[in-house]
Amino acid sequence: MIDWGAFIVVALASLLATAVVVSLYSFGLRFRFLTKPDAQTGRQSRPAYATVLSSICFALSALAVLFGIYLIVPFFHG
Repeated sequence: MIDWGAFIVVALASLLATAVVVSLYSFGLRFRFLTKPDAQTGRQSRPAYATVLSSICFALSALAVLFGIYLIVPFFHG
């Protein structure tokens, strides 16, 4: 017999986790390519906060993926 309640919980959790990982990665890309013209040279440059936020978003995305792998692989649970 299928436990439909548990099935729905797992489906919603996987959809939420996917949305979080994809959003973090896309925000990381957005911050990575955020540029503004430099006042002195006129060249495009990336603000320091964009580099920091990009790195944070990529790190959180990677941590979420690694945590998912940890949950799936029973070898890591001891």
